[in-house]
Amino acid sequence: MDDLCAAVGSTPLVRLSRLFPRAEIRTEVLAKVESMNPGWSAKDRPAVSMLDDALNRGVLAPGGTVIESSSGNLGISLARACTLRNVHFVCVVDSRANRSTVAAIRALGARIEVVDQPDPATGDLLTARLARVRQLLEEIPGSVNLYQYGNPANARAHCDGTMREIAEATGGQLDVMVAACSTTGTIGGCQSYITEHGMQTELVAVDAVGSVLFGGTPGARLLPGMGAGFVTDLSREVRPDRVIRVSERQCIAGARLLAQREGILAGASTGGVVCATAQVLRERPHLSRLAVMVHDGGLPYLETVYDDDWVRENLGLTPEEIETTMDEIAGLPTNDGTDRD
Repeated sequence: MDDLCAAVGSTPLVRLSRLFPRAEIRTEVLAKVESMNPGWSAKDRPAVSMLDDALNRGVLAPGGTVIESSSGNLGISLARACTLRNVHFVCVVDSRANRSTVAAIRALGARIEVVDQPDPATGDLLTARLARVRQLLEEIPGSVNLYQYGNPANARAHCDGTMREIAEATGGQLDVMVAACSTTGTIGGCQSYITEHGMQTELVAVDAVGSVLFGGTPGARLLPGMGAGFVTDLSREVRPDRVIRVSERQCIAGARLLAQREGILAGASTGGVVCATAQVLRERPHLSRLAVMVHDGGLPYLETVYDDDWVRENLGLTPEEIETTMDEIAGLPTNDGTDRD
């Protein structure tokens, strides 16, 4: 390979045989482990796709500057891709971003801009990040914004890459696909492939409580990487068969369950996917095959999602409460002897 951009994609599809041990669940559950990308997340795909699209169309030239809003993962992916394409990168993050993620973006040569005050009209940090992007575009001559929230190359990366790989590995025989959403590039790309190839696959979008995507009610969101405070352009083209909303407690419990059962250390959004998958399987235990997205790795979340003190201080949840929710997701009896499944 000429560089690490060429290593993006072809991630493993792993059978999860330990996550949901209930005997009545006969479904084969497969995980698309996107944390095996060189940038440790599914965002590697749209980062390369959007950057190369801009270069190929002449919107951006080597030596130019990309300014992009990111909750973290896209920032890492773009920082590396820009370095390899001789492009300067300014990443606008907010105060929720994981410290290790921000440090990684900076280490890869990017300039960091941190937004710590929400948009005064909406109270949303994402909206405030986009406003800062617009300011920087005016300040830096010749700079461009790839705008991941509306860029067709975002969804195309998942249509031509992620979903194609899953379909080829399963021979197109897949009952349900479960993925979290933020820009909705992943879910939109999956939908495009499913539709274009006539697959009979139900698409389940997992969204955060407090996100406005797909008719959601706005509210506070502490964990980065899932949901949005505004309706993204890409989401207007997406029609998932079902939307399941998950709380931050469920995201934390789902991520910890996946790590402890399957040895897959993943981020908060994947924890939400695990929780939503449990709900689907409880309702339809005789599905033949279901696939889930492991959107990113869990190392940046060690000081948050996997830290009992942080969870207690920021969410008011005890380790015992998280353990109970883990048991509920797995469908196991809780500590008080009752089965809450």
